[in-house]
Amino acid sequence: MSAVDASADHDLEPVLFQELAGQNGKRIGVATLNSPQTLNGLSLAMCRLLDERLQDWADDDRVVAIVLRGAGDKAFCAGGDLQALYRSMLDSPSEDAWANVHARSFFETEYRLDYQIHRYAKPILCWGSGIVMGGGVGLMLGASHRLVTDTTRFAMPEISIGLYPDVAGTWMLSRLPRGIGEFLALTGAQLGAGDCLHYGLADRLCSADGFEALTDALAATEWSGNAAAHAAQVDAVLDGLQMPAPEPGPLQLHAALIRQTCGRADLQQIGAGIAGWKRHADPWLSRAATTFLAGSPGSARLGFMLLARARHQSLADVFRMEYIASLRCCAEPDFREGIRALLIDKDRQPRWRPASLELATADWARRFLSQPWPAGQEHPLADLRG
Repeated sequence: MSAVDASADHDLEPVLFQELAGQNGKRIGVATLNSPQTLNGLSLAMCRLLDERLQDWADDDRVVAIVLRGAGDKAFCAGGDLQALYRSMLDSPSEDAWANVHARSFFETEYRLDYQIHRYAKPILCWGSGIVMGGGVGLMLGASHRLVTDTTRFAMPEISIGLYPDVAGTWMLSRLPRGIGEFLALTGAQLGAGDCLHYGLADRLCSADGFEALTDALAATEWSGNAAAHAAQVDAVLDGLQMPAPEPGPLQLHAALIRQTCGRADLQQIGAGIAGWKRHADPWLSRAATTFLAGSPGSARLGFMLLARARHQSLADVFRMEYIASLRCCAEPDFREGIRALLIDKDRQPRWRPASLELATADWARRFLSQPWPAGQEHPLADLRG
């Protein structure tokens, strides 16, 4: 594996970029999230760097494919930069969602990056080994080739921090079989490779120590034709590396029970059903119930409402809806309180408001759909199409 451009390859850079020399004068772009100490948590700087480089690679005819990965062996990306968002919430006027300039910039940049990945013309391979959660799911979701390994831990655990499954998470979860997406949003349950592959959340299974074999095979490929041909050539490379199908995961094993319990129209009935699994014999279901019961009731209601709306919306419309909801979350108490309890004071004793599903009504949740910017101003993501 030879790098023809590693000018940004420095330990202090938040994203490392390389271009691997391929056959026929072609190149493979490699972007590495470079913050292993935070499990490659996605910062505003990372989003900007990735967005700019992907645009450059899109316009470079020599670059035939892109690979996204995380530094270290623990995580691709465990989520967004919650510390920076927490500081921005402390520094902003209470309940004024539009006043939080950092949140406005972060969510716009992150969602534009995710949207670009969804619409990218060239193959993007996402090496989803280790932890893939929150913002990491957003990066992986739109890639043309989503690769998981035997160490993958995939989840949308936002209910534990007073948020909801954003980064088009509502779009993704709403398109799973009825009840499955709701369950994942409400419990933050972690999935391994088997469940990710079965439910279309990933495309291929690779060995966790097979990254170098992947990039070597891409570099050795005789690239020809257009982007569609390059995607087929990537498929051929992965055919040679793919591992045998894994055993069914717990989501598959409990699918009938989960769909029966969570495929209802009444959130309180769903909540009562999940709560009943707290002492289930399977520790995976028991953990899911425990997470739900400890999580933000407001996040449960908001995620449930947004999934129902996303089911009938385009990807662009979902990003616009989530942008509004995310800014609103930054002005409500639960997101700040959830980060405080998990990452700042680390007491794991959040004081949620509202404190119960009964108080987190549908009427209460509709405030998160109201545009926070001045009347007459265009939506910051108005130009997204499709």
